[in-house]
Amino acid sequence: MDVIVLIGRVLFALVFLGSGVAHLTQTGNMVGYASSKGLPNPSLLVRASGVWMVVAALMVVLGVWMDLGFLLLAAFVVPAGVIFHDFWKVDDPQQASVEQAQFMKNVSITGACLALFALVAYLGPELGLTITEPLFDLS
Repeated sequence: MDVIVLIGRVLFALVFLGSGVAHLTQTGNMVGYASSKGLPNPSLLVRASGVWMVVAALMVVLGVWMDLGFLLLAAFVVPAGVIFHDFWKVDDPQQASVEQAQFMKNVSITGACLALFALVAYLGPELGLTITEPLFDLS
């Protein structure tokens, strides 16, 4: 079971690792989009969010305070969904539908992060193949 959980952690974290690296290596494109959403200091925010995602995803993959890693990912996904996939502000029905799907994806990922946080914080070392025990104890 430990190996299956590890594979699941890696697969789950891949999207955040890829996106985080993109935030750090393709900053120009990301800054333009963040600017269009009216974010202050978009260059700093793009870089900071890239580091945030990479660090949190590595925490999940490596099992270093994995419960905190899941909370950090949820804390990223919620505002990202609200700010960048604000379908309720889009006039074009087709584009609104695309943004709504992306927003709902963020809602789903948030639910998964919270469920996995609780599972990790409850089971603790029973999950195996981790470097540290969870930071939180829900048992």
